[in-house]
Amino acid sequence: MHARYLIGLPLLLAGLLASAAEPSVRWKQTATLAAPEAFQAAAADDKHVYAITNDRIARYDRATGRRLAVSTGEAKHLNSGFLWEGKLYCAHSNYPLQPEQSEIKVLALDSLVLTTHKDFGNFGGSLTWAVRHDGHWWCNFARYRAENGQTFLVKLTDDWREVGRWTYPPKLIRELGRNSLSGGLWDGDTLLVTGHDDPVLFRLNLPQEGSILTLAGKEAVPFTGQGFAVDPKSGGLVGINRAKRQVVFARQEDKPLKDGE
Repeated sequence: MHARYLIGLPLLLAGLLASAAEPSVRWKQTATLAAPEAFQAAAADDKHVYAITNDRIARYDRATGRRLAVSTGEAKHLNSGFLWEGKLYCAHSNYPLQPEQSEIKVLALDSLVLTTHKDFGNFGGSLTWAVRHDGHWWCNFARYRAENGQTFLVKLTDDWREVGRWTYPPKLIRELGRNSLSGGLWDGDTLLVTGHDDPVLFRLNLPQEGSILTLAGKEAVPFTGQGFAVDPKSGGLVGINRAKRQVVFARQEDKPLKDGE
């Protein structure tokens, strides 16, 4: 082989490795909505946007951006929101207090009153997201700092029997630093998750055997981690930019998410 090709080969390999480590760009920002409550998560339906902060949820008119109402009811650390059967279900914890206490809070959309749907007590981590899929509840219990590799996903029946438990691949955990996973939902048979503050979405699959989820890839997104949800109007996603206190709308071209049970 000619010497100049030998010299160029390491540079080519380095470029290929660098590009493989970078997330693919598949999501485009389509709109934003200013919301002081856009601190932990966001959710949306056809007419409204729900901006979620630690202790309350604000409902906005998605056509005008006007805040319509704010929730009542006790909350300390809301983490995410999932709209299902006309109610907004929110992961809630007492983080950073010990011992850890986790709940699913539910927001009645007619009264905007927050109440407790399920009290997990000390389940071994802080609940950061809870969604419905395949006729079950899927709940993520986060661990932090040196123990964040112990973060786990649980599959639960409607009467709260545990029927599956998985941890996350070490390669993904290393990218989180000392933080954990803040948001998650299903796209068909693929699990989408986000970290604490990076604009990256990870794709995972259930393993054929064993209890460690399989990392299928990662994609750049225009929102900065935290809780996110499906936007039923666009078939895309709705997340937040915490620093700017914005709800962020994103979608893939010609590929709506496969939401639903």
